Amino acid sequence: MIDLHCHILPGIDDGSRSLEMSLEMARMAVDDGITLTACTPHIYPGLYMNDTAGIEAARDQLQRSLDENDIPLKLTIGADVHLVPGLLEGLRAGKVPCLHHTRYLLLEPSHHVAPPHFQDSVFQLVAAGYVPVITHPERLTWVEDHYPVFADLVRQGAWMQITAASLTGVFGARAKYWGERFLADGLTHIIATDAHSNGRRSPVMSRARDIAERMLGREEAQLLVRGRQECMLRNELPSAVPALPDVGRKAGGGWWKGLFGARH
Repeated sequence: MIDLHCHILPGIDDGSRSLEMSLEMARMAVDDGITLTACTPHIYPGLYMNDTAGIEAARDQLQRSLDENDIPLKLTIGADVHLVPGLLEGLRAGKVPCLHHTRYLLLEPSHHVAPPHFQDSVFQLVAAGYVPVITHPERLTWVEDHYPVFADLVRQGAWMQITAASLTGVFGARAKYWGERFLADGLTHIIATDAHSNGRRSPVMSRARDIAERMLGREEAQLLVRGRQECMLRNELPSAVPALPDVGRKAGGGWWKGLFGARH
């Protein structure tokens, strides 16, 4: 498996607090079957002032430590980028990194308030040639009232990343509900850990993959945890990446709504 969202770099944001914790996170990832992890600290002006150069340097240092400790995990870079003014300029200037220096970037909306002009901001990134991958939409407090917006964003060219731990219930019943709904409605491109520690928010994906397999079949589950990630790392155009499953990709909820009923 490939994990493209992980806060494994020590002391750089609210993720790993020490090198020892980062090494233990890496061991956990390897034990779970993860072979490559993207180091994706927050970039949030005024709080987490990370940039491409700093993230690359921290990644290089951690990779050396992994190699010295015989932990067979490969690292690449990215960032959990908050949607703020000036983002497009930062990307163009190379200060804000995309995943593995490709067209794909992790984009984190505000957790508690729907960003003003959210769709327009995402569309500007798409129009500029980027593929914004919206992180953990299932955990946003405003998803209930804006679920159709995410379906529209997918149609406009954005991607969705669901957190593995949401599907396994770590974030509670609400996040599990919405995570399963994004999956079942064919609105999920990849699963990632969004791990922050070796504790509750650990870098584990296999249980979520198994849940996806029960819901959507083995082929789609593999695409969610490795297949599409490989395409992303090769910087392939979205049109060349295996398409989302057509299992009710609409705001109405498809067969999933028929089985479990609507939720408001």
